[in-house]
Amino acid sequence: MQYRLGTDDEVRLMTYGQDQLTSDFRIDSAGNIDVPLLGNVPASGLTTRELGQSIAASLRQKAILRDAKIAVQVTAYRLVSVIGEVEHPGQYAYQPGMTLLSAVAAAGGFTYRSWERYAYTIRQEGGSTVTGLLYPQNFVKPGDVIKVYERHF
Repeated sequence: MQYRLGTDDEVRLMTYGQDQLTSDFRIDSAGNIDVPLLGNVPASGLTTRELGQSIAASLRQKAILRDAKIAVQVTAYRLVSVIGEVEHPGQYAYQPGMTLLSAVAAAGGFTYRSWERYAYTIRQEGGSTVTGLLYPQNFVKPGDVIKVYERHF
């Protein structure tokens, strides 16, 4: 499954042969990036390939570049929030392949009161909110909010 861009992701648009059109952008709260010469371009929900094709088509349509070739690279993913029974609750940089256990490790590890078998997560998918349990080996996604429970003795 390919990664879908979302609010607060940072991307680099590379325009081959046109260094002045190569730049970094952050996807705003409306799901757009503000590209010079094009204005707001919808980015949220697209793959990097789809975004590149969309921008190239817009550049051709507006007669800015006849043969636009655009590559898009994610330079920074949305943050993962880890709260509850971890040493340092907060927001941490998502890394591809991040699991619940590595997200907790980024937050300083479990406290002595932590329930370590699973955690609760809230995730935005396709315009809706999804909740559920994550086990230590499960993958997290950018933008997830993870709550580590307190163990009751």
